Amino acid sequence: MVLEGNPEVGSPRTSDLRHPGSQGSCVLSSPGEDAQPGEEPIKYGELIVLGYNGCLASGDKGRRRSRLALSRRPHANGVKPDVMHHISTPLISKALSNRGQHSISYTLSRSHSVIVEYTHDSDTDMFQIGRSTENMIDFVVTDTSPGGGAAEGPSAQSTISRYACRILCDRRPPYTARIYAAGFDASSNIFLGERAAKWRTPDGLMDGLTTNGVLVMHPAGGFSEDSAPGVWREISVCGNVYTLRDSRSAQQRGKLVENESNVLQDGSLIDLCGATLLWRTPAGLLRAPTLKQLEAQRQEANAARPQCPVGLSTLAFPSPARGRTAPDKQQPWVYVRCGHVHGYHGWGCRRERGPQERECPLCRLVGPYVPLWLGQEAGLCLDPGPPSHAFAPCGHVCSEKTARYWAQTPLPHGTHAFHAACPFCGAWLTGEHGCVRLIFQGPLD
Repeated sequence: MVLEGNPEVGSPRTSDLRHPGSQGSCVLSSPGEDAQPGEEPIKYGELIVLGYNGCLASGDKGRRRSRLALSRRPHANGVKPDVMHHISTPLISKALSNRGQHSISYTLSRSHSVIVEYTHDSDTDMFQIGRSTENMIDFVVTDTSPGGGAAEGPSAQSTISRYACRILCDRRPPYTARIYAAGFDASSNIFLGERAAKWRTPDGLMDGLTTNGVLVMHPAGGFSEDSAPGVWREISVCGNVYTLRDSRSAQQRGKLVENESNVLQDGSLIDLCGATLLWRTPAGLLRAPTLKQLEAQRQEANAARPQCPVGLSTLAFPSPARGRTAPDKQQPWVYVRCGHVHGYHGWGCRRERGPQERECPLCRLVGPYVPLWLGQEAGLCLDPGPPSHAFAPCGHVCSEKTARYWAQTPLPHGTHAFHAACPFCGAWLTGEHGCVRLIFQGPLD
């Protein structure tokens, strides 16, 4: 095969390059080459999908789950740019037919394409994320509907790309993780069609954006008690950072942000236009509460024997082992406008305001009246503080710092909208603050 033009990047072309683990390697928690038998693998970080509160509704299975740890692979499978070719369109199929050669194809016109070939990188591990269930996708992600759960049914049109993005992690300390838009398909190719946003960079290379884009937000001050939401950016196919487009799929790219990078930080949010993922580093997870701590907080709250101020019945948070089904008799309920916690009762309805609108018998404020559920995904919490606040209107309970952070964090929605949402179920937040401090009444005896 004759390729038009001379190579413009790196060394001469390596034909039929093959390396271990380049395709179908989904062993994300095997010991690395330097690990001794019986040792834990080196963990790069964990990805947590917002809106599932610790587990998919159908259960976490294989590569389809609500949380996934990325660990050093037995053999490096990363790739890096090698050679760039200008070719005529009839030769594209031949140039892309080698499954052992990773490449990115940029279609500039019907008669002109640029193909950038990638070569094996022994210093990085690559992990791919997308909607496709093919073997080269390590983390299968489906659309999350507001209010929690996946968008089900054949009529649900997914906006998540089959090969949405890829993360490359350095195999040596400090194990830096970098994110790139688009993932390689079953033929080891990324194809940017004629309508996709693409351009030639000042140094003569190519870059582009995927149809619905991959957005990233790094929190200011890290992911801790002092965190504040950062600014949403778009990541290109080559990992460059740009301001957002006018709309999600606009062909005109944003402006290059030269002082920012695609390196993931603890608490970085990754939006795939249908699902949002949180990146947690191993160091960050050490600061997060554990499931044992969350369970101890639940038992401590129940041990205080909070009571319904009207019915005088003792309230108790249900065990997470029950799952979120129908509320039980002791379930605490809250008026989300004022925060007064009660047991369930049937009075106070204001049907002219809506079926969920109730009047609090203590302060007379009218608003939604919902059951309280403890947030069970510890990785979404900024601190191990007591469960003192609830999101409105869903009623998920967490610490004050966690509630206030997520209530002021706008998450992408649709083509150009942003809306704060409960991280545990994905419900859009309402009210002035998006969350409320819970007011419990202790036992009268």
